[in-house]
Amino acid sequence: MTFLNAASLFVQAGGLVILCFGMVKVAYVPLALYFNWFQRSKPPKHRYSVLSERPLVSVIVPGYNEAVVITKCVESILASRYLRLEVILVDDGSTDSTAQIMAGLADQYDRVRFLSQSNAGKGAALNFGIAAAQGDILMFVDADGIFAPDTLMNMLEGFDHPKVGAVCGDDRPVNLNRVQTMMLAVLSHVGTGLVRRALSLLHCLPIVSGNIGAFRSDLVRQLGGFHEDTLGEDLELTWRVYKAGYRVRFQPKALVYAESPSTMGGLWRQRVRWSRGLLQTLRLHRGMLGRPRYGMFGPFLVFNAITMVAIPMLQLFILAVLPYLYLAGEGPVPGEVFAILGWLGLFVSLALACFSIGLNRSWKDLRFVWTLPLWPLYSVFVGLALASAIVKEIKGSPAKWNKLQRTGVISVTATESTFRNEVST
Repeated sequence: MTFLNAASLFVQAGGLVILCFGMVKVAYVPLALYFNWFQRSKPPKHRYSVLSERPLVSVIVPGYNEAVVITKCVESILASRYLRLEVILVDDGSTDSTAQIMAGLADQYDRVRFLSQSNAGKGAALNFGIAAAQGDILMFVDADGIFAPDTLMNMLEGFDHPKVGAVCGDDRPVNLNRVQTMMLAVLSHVGTGLVRRALSLLHCLPIVSGNIGAFRSDLVRQLGGFHEDTLGEDLELTWRVYKAGYRVRFQPKALVYAESPSTMGGLWRQRVRWSRGLLQTLRLHRGMLGRPRYGMFGPFLVFNAITMVAIPMLQLFILAVLPYLYLAGEGPVPGEVFAILGWLGLFVSLALACFSIGLNRSWKDLRFVWTLPLWPLYSVFVGLALASAIVKEIKGSPAKWNKLQRTGVISVTATESTFRNEVST
C-alpha cells in the first residue's frame, strides 16, 4: 500500500468518525424539547426552590480596565426585581479609570461595595470578592454583562434540589453591529439554547459560565474557591462541583447580554484562552474521565474530550491532506458525494439554528441565519486556535487573563429582546 492510499483510507476513516460524533449531537434536539416540557409540566406546588428562602445573593463583578462598561452592568443588576442582593466590585489593578468609577458606584448605592487589589488575574479577583461576600448564594458576572429584571430570580429558581450546587444562565451577545458578532449570536443559540438544555437534563453540563453563574456559598468555600493559576477558572470549578457530588442546572430564562469579540484578533485570543482552559482542566481532572462514580458526567467527559480536542485536530489534518489527495487522483470521496454532504451539512445546520432560536423565542435573530456559510470557516478558525493552545501548553507559556477590549456597544435590538424574552416566557 502506497503512502497516498494509506492517507486516503485514514481520511475516509477520520471523516466517518467525525460524521458519527456529529450525528450523536443530533440527539440534543429531543433532549432539549423534553427539558422544556419537563420544566413546564411540573406543578408549581411541587417545585422546591431556594428562592422561597429569600437568600442573600452576593453578585461579584471582577474588573480590569472596564471603565466603558461597568456602570451599565451595575445599574442593570441593581434594577433586578429580586432585592436581597449585594454587589461586590473588585478592581484588579486597572490602568484606566475603572477603580474610580467603581468607588463612585459604591458611594452612590448602598448595596454596592468596592474592593481593590494589585493586578493578580481574574481568579484572584474572584477569590478576593468571595472572601468579602456575605451572601448565601454567590453569583459571578463579567463587567460587561447587562441583566434582565428577572435574571436573579430565575437563577435562584434553578436551585430546585438540595444537591444542586451551581446554576448557569444564558449569556448572549449584546453588540450585534458586526458580521462576526451576528454569526456568534446564532452560534450562541445553538450552544446555549440547545446544548445546555440537553446536557443539563443529563446532569452533564460541563461549565457554569463565568459571565452568569451562581453557586452555593458554603460549597464554593468548601471547595477552596477558584484556582488562580488556570485560564478556565469557571470550567475547572464546575468540574469540582461534580466531583463533590453536586449537580449543575441550566436556567434558559436567566438572561445576561454581554460583548462578543468584534474583531478577529479578539476572537482569536478568546478562543485560545478557552482552549487552554479546557486543556488545563482536562489535565487537572483526568482522573474523572470515564469514571461512573461521578454519574453520567464521568463517561460524558470522555465524549467531551473527543469532540472538543480530538475531532477539531482531526478536521485540521483532513483539510490539510485533502488537496494533495485530489491533486494526486486519490480523492477519498467522489466530487458529487462531497457536494451532497456539503448541502446536507448546510441544511442540518440551518435546521439546528432555527430550532435553537425558536427554543429561546428570539425570532428576530433569524435575520442573522445568512451567516451560516461562515460556520465552516469558523470551525477551522476554532481548530487553529486549539492547535495554538496545545503548543502554548506544551511550551508552558504564561497564563494571562488576556481579556477582551471593551467597546461599550449595546445593540438596541439585543436589549429589547432581553425584556421581550422575560415577558414572553
